[in-house]
Amino acid sequence: MRIPSWTEDELVLAGALVVQNGWRELRTSDPRVQELSDLLRSLPIHEADALALPSFRSPDSVSRKTTDFMTNHRAYTGKATRCGKPTLVMIDAFTQHEAEMLQAAQAIEEGIGSGELHLIPPQPDEVDETGASAVEGRLLARWALFRERNPKLRAQKIAQARRGGGPLRCEVCGFDFARTYGDLGEGYIEVHHVTPLHISGTRETKLDDMACVCANCHRMCHRSGPGESWRTPTALRELIGKAGTEDEDAF
Repeated sequence: MRIPSWTEDELVLAGALVVQNGWRELRTSDPRVQELSDLLRSLPIHEADALALPSFRSPDSVSRKTTDFMTNHRAYTGKATRCGKPTLVMIDAFTQHEAEMLQAAQAIEEGIGSGELHLIPPQPDEVDETGASAVEGRLLARWALFRERNPKLRAQKIAQARRGGGPLRCEVCGFDFARTYGDLGEGYIEVHHVTPLHISGTRETKLDDMACVCANCHRMCHRSGPGESWRTPTALRELIGKAGTEDEDAF
């Protein structure tokens, strides 16, 4: 069996280590490399067959990955090591959004340390249609989706939204399921975690952390490209407004 490629989650953790070391590589003998090796081998991502491989995320492999980060950074003047596109994407993410990426690494570490991420089963849509997850990694996407699909939390959010007496509408586009589908759509809406987990961290989800959205807007909030995380409803509304303006300019 071949050693699996590095996932986004693993690259987030490796990148954080390099950034905290001043964008310098770390040698195999460095205790921080051994600690990261142990952490990577504890992530609930890979199959048991991969974990059984002696060289899987060994200190040597972790040290080599830190070298990839260092030598492929734009400020490095020497010869770059060969690495895959996911590593290059992660280098750009840390370069452009260092604080957020360090927060993402901390959230993963806290989730593993608390044992919570080990208890959350894989969630549909934690990986998008291209086979990749957001730059934060699959584990934080899994955690967010699990929270959003909590029936109790969803019911409480819907009750909060209906206290004003108005219709239950998508907070992004205004879609009303009941108006379109009648009794079938009465009381139906999806909820979206407004604050990315790399910012909110491991604290308990509050109702104000959630937004009521239609299925289409929910999908667009979670859809991401390389180096991106999921969107807030406010950010998605801005995209809709921008797209509408561009359509008007075309005529």
